[in-house]
Amino acid sequence: DHVCDVLCFFTGVELPKSQADSLLSQLSQDWSEQYDTIAELLALQLVIYIDETGWKVGKRSCYTWAFSTAMHVLFRCGVGRGKAEAQTLLGETFEGIGVSDNYGAYKTLFSQHQLCWAHLLRKAIKLMLQHPEQTEYAEFFQGLYGIYQQAVRWQRDGRLSRGRAQKAEQLQEMIRELCSLANEEVDKEQTPNDRLTFIQLQKELVNGIEALFVFVEHPEVEPTNNRSERNVRREAEIRKSGRTSKSDVGAKRRSIIMTVLATLDTRFERFTLEHLLAEVMGWIERGVSIFEEELGEFNQANAPPA
Repeated sequence: DHVCDVLCFFTGVELPKSQADSLLSQLSQDWSEQYDTIAELLALQLVIYIDETGWKVGKRSCYTWAFSTAMHVLFRCGVGRGKAEAQTLLGETFEGIGVSDNYGAYKTLFSQHQLCWAHLLRKAIKLMLQHPEQTEYAEFFQGLYGIYQQAVRWQRDGRLSRGRAQKAEQLQEMIRELCSLANEEVDKEQTPNDRLTFIQLQKELVNGIEALFVFVEHPEVEPTNNRSERNVRREAEIRKSGRTSKSDVGAKRRSIIMTVLATLDTRFERFTLEHLLAEVMGWIERGVSIFEEELGEFNQANAPPA
């Protein structure tokens, strides 16, 4: 219904559901090579942002993954949540820097891992707001946010051509000092839930300390995973409204079409139907897409000397 409504809005053509379904299937077949090309391009990037959200295929609970860079977006809809799903795209170990939340599947996936600071700060904010009577929670958040602000200042400081590793070490020491309860043993049955959450957050910060300030050492890396979060947020809203995939074929079709459209959206100053049609017509005329050209240029630049 949604596809039919969108087509009618943009073109004035009213299509029956069966015809719209057939057109989408044909489009996904036509764009399957573009999907594979975008996947190759993503795996070659230096920094990648990853997030996942729940999805449905029929009555089966699955997940949709979003892999993002500044110029590429790839969706894998209707798949599992295990590490193997990411490795399908990135290989056993991604040679670049990965930015994500603290989900266990990511821990050994990247050569370097940047934890999402938005996730960490939200946990501290939630604890502070839910328990305003506990002043130490507010003090902890203020301390944590202060460290984050200092890290961002150093990330953006163009004068730090050297010494970034030392700045990251200073920040790590500040985290250790802040998280004074990180080594505390707790009795889960006797400890209040809010106190348990407070201690677990400190343990999470200290245990993941090597992944907190990668963005300071490598200023091209963003300190949050908001890039991929934005991409899965709409998928989560669609899931909540019940407009999910009826079959594995439908999930794959959605993956392909959404990937090509979302990646093109990163290339357009304004994403319009006119710009989209002009771009795709250019592929037909040239016999090659913008993604295939990009991959060809990369391969040529990195080819061994003859």
